[in-house]
Amino acid sequence: MPDTPDTISDTTTDKRADTGADAIQDGAADTAAVDRIDAAIARIEAAITARARSSDSLAKRHAALKARMAEAVAALDDVITRGSPN
Repeated sequence: MPDTPDTISDTTTDKRADTGADAIQDGAADTAAVDRIDAAIARIEAAITARARSSDSLAKRHAALKARMAEAVAALDDVITRGSPN
């Protein structure tokens, strides 16, 4: 009788015995995966903090530039006003 999926599954067994060593290896792999995920989360959080600081710095620089530009425009207005014949 030829092997069919039904007969193969009936005759095939898992060649690897489920030992305590396998469970330890699986647990170590799980721990390593969790450690990598934790490290990735820490890197993401650090990047978020750095970006927030950079954004705050940019906002402060923008506000300072805007204030200086307002002063420069006001000074130009004064110069134009004093020089006009009105």
